[in-house]
Amino acid sequence: MPACPRTGYPMKQALFATLLALATPLSVVAQAPLTTVSERSGFVKTGRYDETIALCAAFAQRHPDAVRCFDLGTTPEGRPMKALAISRSGALTPAAARERGIPVVLMQGGIHSGEIDGKDAGFLALREVLEGAAAAGALEQLVWVFVPVFNVDGHERFGAWNRPNQRGPEEMGWRTTAQNYNLNRDYAKADSPEMRAMLRLVGEWDPIATIDLHATDGAQFEHDISIQVEPLHGGDEALREAGRALRDGTMADLAAQGSLPLPFYPSFEDYEDPASGFEDGVSPPRFSTGYFQLRNRLGMLVETHSWKEYPVRVRITRNTIVSVLEQVARRGRDWMALARAADARDLSGQPVALDYRATDASRVIDFRGYAYTRTPSEVSGAPMTRYDESTPQVWKVPLRDTVLPRVEVAAPRAGYLVPAAHAGLVAPRLDVHGIAYRRVGCEARDGCATQPAKMLQVEVFRATGKRFAPQPVEGHQRLEVEGAWAPESREVGAGALFVPIAQPRARLAMALLEPQAPDSLLQWGLFNNAFERKEYMEAYVAEAVAREMLAADPALKAEFERRLRDDQAFADSPDARLEFFYRRHPSWDERLDLYPVMRVDRAPD
Repeated sequence: MPACPRTGYPMKQALFATLLALATPLSVVAQAPLTTVSERSGFVKTGRYDETIALCAAFAQRHPDAVRCFDLGTTPEGRPMKALAISRSGALTPAAARERGIPVVLMQGGIHSGEIDGKDAGFLALREVLEGAAAAGALEQLVWVFVPVFNVDGHERFGAWNRPNQRGPEEMGWRTTAQNYNLNRDYAKADSPEMRAMLRLVGEWDPIATIDLHATDGAQFEHDISIQVEPLHGGDEALREAGRALRDGTMADLAAQGSLPLPFYPSFEDYEDPASGFEDGVSPPRFSTGYFQLRNRLGMLVETHSWKEYPVRVRITRNTIVSVLEQVARRGRDWMALARAADARDLSGQPVALDYRATDASRVIDFRGYAYTRTPSEVSGAPMTRYDESTPQVWKVPLRDTVLPRVEVAAPRAGYLVPAAHAGLVAPRLDVHGIAYRRVGCEARDGCATQPAKMLQVEVFRATGKRFAPQPVEGHQRLEVEGAWAPESREVGAGALFVPIAQPRARLAMALLEPQAPDSLLQWGLFNNAFERKEYMEAYVAEAVAREMLAADPALKAEFERRLRDDQAFADSPDARLEFFYRRHPSWDERLDLYPVMRVDRAPD
């Protein structure tokens, strides 16, 4: 039977579901249970955002003892960002949950609004859980915070071809926000108003686990979902036990329900070639799973397979939600204890991993794929993979899943100092993440301005190499630097920020302030000015200065002659030869390539 091109369902099934939805009288729909457009259409469609607003209010009205509907923010296009707090514990506010020590689990759908499985599956699971048909007793043991659609403006950029390699629903939203931010690249830098609203929500509720509901892209194969959790390969060592338990428990529940779950993201190492296999790893904190482990909390990335039909994806996502609720109800308080212990752990002077890599070691796994061919395309001319979904095939492919730190840095013994000149840039970013700091020299009643600067022993980072990205990423020109921390004496004025390492958000502070962390403020380009040369010496001036320096300093003359003899590129470059002297002259800008943030072994007075 031919398939409907947009849903992948058999034509007869899709037509029947559509006619059934259209034939249902409006009065019947109005009196129906708390169902979605998606459910009523046989999961051919998904509703527009006005349905989310209406359902949020309707669930709260129908179950006032167990559901609270509230706004977590407003989008750039003026739409309310809706959330539901669900519990039968009596704790429907952050304060009540904290006071009673009740675990909170946060689930978000539609961070990429074309991947909208989480919204429809979440409302389905919500109705079943409230009615006692799923996760029996769980709501007495936890608070479930549900954000049906994170990227609301993107959700309303509705179209039939917004996800061309996805089977259903008929129409869906767009990947990015109205400001073209990809929210799942925005956790660390927090540029978008949507992300700042989400991080305020996270700060208020402090969920022990955050579940990010997606549908993946990629090849065609039989596996229908992947479940990744951190901490597991990275993050606090003791908390990794909880991450593994949550991942393995969810995968076991899904397998028992007939799914084929994977513990890694199923993207080929060579994107087009299945034989290249897979690589596991730890995402940097621009992504949800990389972010929450830095807060000493659990983050789960759920990726249903986009080539599965929408009813299948919604069902599997619903099963995942129910499994997570049951596990947090059983073990959430134990995981909270591990998280609190991680919060209290002293990282001062300890090595902390800031980035990770999979080693070259691999093992061969059996992967449930389909028969395929790789032949030159008559369109592009490149080798093209073509899958035959009628012929399942077990692929024996390599998996690299031994994960080790790529970048590891000893934490400062006391903390970081951000000079007053940069405090206005950095403080709001620390605030949105809940990172503690204080302003140095501002304790006096008359404020910071009258306090004199002090000479302090600090560590500074001078770049010995730098590389600006040739293309913008998320509106930023990224920067990578080489170099190391070294002791110096620097003058620090009042109004500088002191960010102590002894705090629960220590790992997150390091991820933002260590220059070689992949999502540091430096690497997102916030300090590019410090690495741009602004002053120069004219060549005719440098010529005169060079002659004076050569005449006055025999050691310098010997070094210059040695460079001419041993370094042909230097000898052939007039600019390099003149800069040799300029860099050694008092007029050289000693702040060029000096990272503005410092580290200290002692907290400043």
